[in-house]
Amino acid sequence: MPAKKTDKIAFYGTGRRKKSISRVRLINGNGKIIVNSKPLDEYFGVETLKVIVKQPLTVSNTLDKYDVICKVTGGGISGQAGAIRHGISRALLQANGEYRPILKSSGFLTRDARMKERKKYGLKKARKAPQFSKR
Repeated sequence: MPAKKTDKIAFYGTGRRKKSISRVRLINGNGKIIVNSKPLDEYFGVETLKVIVKQPLTVSNTLDKYDVICKVTGGGISGQAGAIRHGISRALLQANGEYRPILKSSGFLTRDARMKERKKYGLKKARKAPQFSKR
């Protein structure tokens, strides 16, 4: 039995922010965004996070051209939204290199490297020290 061939071409991108990692797949479609097998509206309750996720598609005028399917793990919802935005931007570059100047000037291709600082020994947290007492 021959393998079933699909005519859909997918573009992939990996996005990261803080502890969140997203694997994004862009497929030719009509603008559906699915995050962890749920629609975007169901996964992100806050409107600002939905806007953050859609930003690369809005800037490049491809909101109704691609369907976005992504898996995201780790971190909180804000970090996950940023990771998805980064992943979509990278996938758009694979789809069409002409989007690079627009995405670059908007800052969507830059990896936000801010992470939680590690805890040091002798301290209670990264920088918080135990109370000092002279005696």
